Amino acid sequence: MRWSYTIARIRGTEVKVHLTFLLLLGWIAYDVWSAAGLAAAVGYTLFFVAFFLCIVLHEFGHITMARRFGVRTPDVILLPIGGVARLERIPEAPRQELLVALAGPAVTVAIIVVLLALALVTGETAAGIVEAARATGRALAGRGNFPEDVTFVVHLLIVNAAVLVFNLIPAFPLDGGRVLRAVLARRLGLARGTRIAGAIGQMFALVLGVCGFIWSQPIWLLVAFFIFLGAGSEASAVATRLAGQGLTVSQMMVTDFRTIPVYATLQQAVDLLLAGEQREFPVVDNLGRTEGILTRDNLIRGLTRLGPGGTVGEAMTSAAPAVPPTLGFQEALDRLRASGLPALPVVDGSGALVGLLTRDNITDLLLVRGARR
Repeated sequence: MRWSYTIARIRGTEVKVHLTFLLLLGWIAYDVWSAAGLAAAVGYTLFFVAFFLCIVLHEFGHITMARRFGVRTPDVILLPIGGVARLERIPEAPRQELLVALAGPAVTVAIIVVLLALALVTGETAAGIVEAARATGRALAGRGNFPEDVTFVVHLLIVNAAVLVFNLIPAFPLDGGRVLRAVLARRLGLARGTRIAGAIGQMFALVLGVCGFIWSQPIWLLVAFFIFLGAGSEASAVATRLAGQGLTVSQMMVTDFRTIPVYATLQQAVDLLLAGEQREFPVVDNLGRTEGILTRDNLIRGLTRLGPGGTVGEAMTSAAPAVPPTLGFQEALDRLRASGLPALPVVDGSGALVGLLTRDNITDLLLVRGARR
């Protein structure tokens, strides 16, 4: 996800903060400062830092459970709707996904229990906590103001309880939606279960967005936006992964392609580009070894910077990673995405260039496979 910034790395998992989370924090701090002064703004900022730590603990509940099933988590991103742990793959069995989905709320429950005990020890009453929670709920629904005489611990307790309830709503990709997907996948299969859970998640997002618009709740609109996008993108990703099961690079690569010498001029590259449909060209040396790849963007930037007399070697992407023809579908797709390039050279064990892995060709292959099914 773009506009995300790494702030920590814990046991191989990068903790990232999305720009929108920081904007939300800044907006709240400014709103409180303009209404109640600097001291109140600092207090709310500290509260959000504590809330941020609770979210991180929640996500590491998911991460720890996923590790038990051999699933690595490259990063966790903090968004206005909470945290999103990006698992490298969906756990194999629906039961495993169910346990991973419930692990985060279980950590939140533990946090709530600790905060409740701390509040009671420091002199709060159960009736007072319940009344503060009710007042907060009315404020979130737009039917009142947030209670002002709530202590830091009780406030944090109430917000964690609200997060728990919200996360358990069966709207994909919230935790409750993942539980729903796991149950549906067990009965209907992963593909159909994901489609249904994703559709429910997007319907919930639309309802939440309409309610946020009617009741003038901008936070609801922001949350609805992320849920709608998250449900659609994850459902699409699962469909892509399932459609490519069993494929290798040798079945996805382009075999009818042109190469271009590293010493060729950019004018020669332009002639080659305009002569056919190919948009990315493997760059080779005199012995036919791959030196890099020349994309259409490389060519345009090279013409602007160097002119038509510049060489392909000066304009190409030399760090283009080669992939072997035996590589599986998902890993090949991950490498292609990670490279940021539209195509990667395919090189066999002897070092010979045997193909070109392009996003367009993968898309065409998946469409054909889907039509055949």
